[in-house]
Amino acid sequence: MDTTTVKTPWYDEYVGMPVHLKYFEGSMYEAVEAIANKYPDQIAFTFMGRHTTYKRLIQEINRCARSLRTIGVRKGDRVTIAMPNCPQAIFMFYGVNLIGAVANMIHPLSAEKEIEFYLNASESVTAITLDQFYHKFEKIRANTKIVNIIIASVKDELSQPLRTGYMLTEGRKIQKIPADAPVIRWNEFMNLGKYCFYNYKVKSQSDDTAVILYSGGTTGTTKGIMLTNKNFNALGQQVVAANPMFRPGDKMLAAMPLFHGFGLGVCIHTMLSQGGRCILVPRFTAKSYAKLITKYKCNFIAGVPTLYEALLRLPSMDNADLSSLKGVFSGGDSLSIELKKKFDRFLADHKAAIQVREGYGTTETVTACCLTPRDRYKEGSIGLPFPDTYIKIVKPGTDEELPYGEEGEILLAGPTVMKGYMNNPEETAATLRTHADGLTWVYTGDLGIMDDEGFIYFRGRAKRMIISSGYNIYPAQLENILDAHEKVQMSCIIGIPDPYRIQAVKAFVMLKPGVHANEETKEELMAYCRSHIAKYAMPKDIEFRQELPKTLVGKVAYRQLEEEELAKLKAQKKAEEAAEKQ
Repeated sequence: MDTTTVKTPWYDEYVGMPVHLKYFEGSMYEAVEAIANKYPDQIAFTFMGRHTTYKRLIQEINRCARSLRTIGVRKGDRVTIAMPNCPQAIFMFYGVNLIGAVANMIHPLSAEKEIEFYLNASESVTAITLDQFYHKFEKIRANTKIVNIIIASVKDELSQPLRTGYMLTEGRKIQKIPADAPVIRWNEFMNLGKYCFYNYKVKSQSDDTAVILYSGGTTGTTKGIMLTNKNFNALGQQVVAANPMFRPGDKMLAAMPLFHGFGLGVCIHTMLSQGGRCILVPRFTAKSYAKLITKYKCNFIAGVPTLYEALLRLPSMDNADLSSLKGVFSGGDSLSIELKKKFDRFLADHKAAIQVREGYGTTETVTACCLTPRDRYKEGSIGLPFPDTYIKIVKPGTDEELPYGEEGEILLAGPTVMKGYMNNPEETAATLRTHADGLTWVYTGDLGIMDDEGFIYFRGRAKRMIISSGYNIYPAQLENILDAHEKVQMSCIIGIPDPYRIQAVKAFVMLKPGVHANEETKEELMAYCRSHIAKYAMPKDIEFRQELPKTLVGKVAYRQLEEEELAKLKAQKKAEEAAEKQ
């Protein structure tokens, strides 16, 4: 093979997978319905100890779809779902799909102005959220085209004993919604379906837009990503093909959020479209995650690196039996070599016969489209592409392929590639480009290398690259080095303005419990860096933090640290100018 383009035959060689898959032609709802017809009495999901079978799942989705039609939602309309991982969100997601509408997925903890942006960008006509978030929606409602707001409550899907406990604790904190508020309560909404006397089922095509997810994309500005039925259905089939140990009835801990491609695509739709069982986690904490893994003897777990780092520190995991695990997947951010080693040891010490497998992808391809094979790991690699997915490395911004081992921009093509950015043809044209090979490629803005066996090595986002005195510095590489120190729990590297070098390197470090954050420790780490890092990439400063800031999906929020540093510099400059005037 003369180019760096790689596709599925590598998988056939290494893990015995089929080279090509025959993809389901139909909607996401139809994919789940086919499974429900096959396994009606099997549990589809578990929420706070309460089980829902596939048969009931389909019944509730159909009730929800009829009710959506009754309140006037039609094919192509956008419905915003601002919900945690709970039953009503699942019913609504597939109910929207059944009537041919589009699910606009947003984080329920978004700020008011963010919610307003998402509602207006998608031109949503209906929204569903929890009672505790109602007031945010009501404040900005007049600035949007929203006709109906549906209000759900966690308590409605709890068993009676848990409901009582919830109302005495969490329920008491929720600000009351006025009795005359212009909303439809969930139970009232679901009963509206009995007034639907016409056919509510819309025949959707595989390539119809079905979901809108949001991402900063390659430019850092928020964009709505239009994804199709086929994007999600293909992902489900690819994930299972890459995990032949999967069996219907296997349990996935669904803690990654619904508004994120990882949570929605892998933890929810892959499981429900392939006969798995979701253990829904409405509010994520490392402690609750750990408890549910062992309580339900989960077979698959997925998370971001910070989650696995947190699990290592939990005393409650000391004697946990993890022998039920068949797959542990890390995505959403780079998994450092050191953290992988630590967590692999942790798994082995807790009776698991597997290792962490790192995946890679973008929201423009729903989520993961590349995964480490279960039986072959190469240090630092993010693995091989899924079936029918192509990857190539090019000179950034061009279609010029680079030789094996040479660093360039990662391009992706395959059945999970998005339809485009919502109302943004310029960005779509810049990100999706059709080459002479006839394939439409996603320009990811990520940097990577491919070896001569087709394994991909992620080197970081092009826009996160630090350029200091003309040298290219990749934060992930420095983080790997710092994380390997015995006193370091986790680190984050950013570039800060420098009058001579344009940018200098600064390290933020979270130390292991019991390690003192003092000058002695700082000097020890600086000496360690000097022996492991080239002079041009050496941190100018190390700042200790008890915790590193996280994004809404649990990644280390390096942009927040960058903004804090810029704010400090501005304040310092202002103070100096004021001093000069005096």
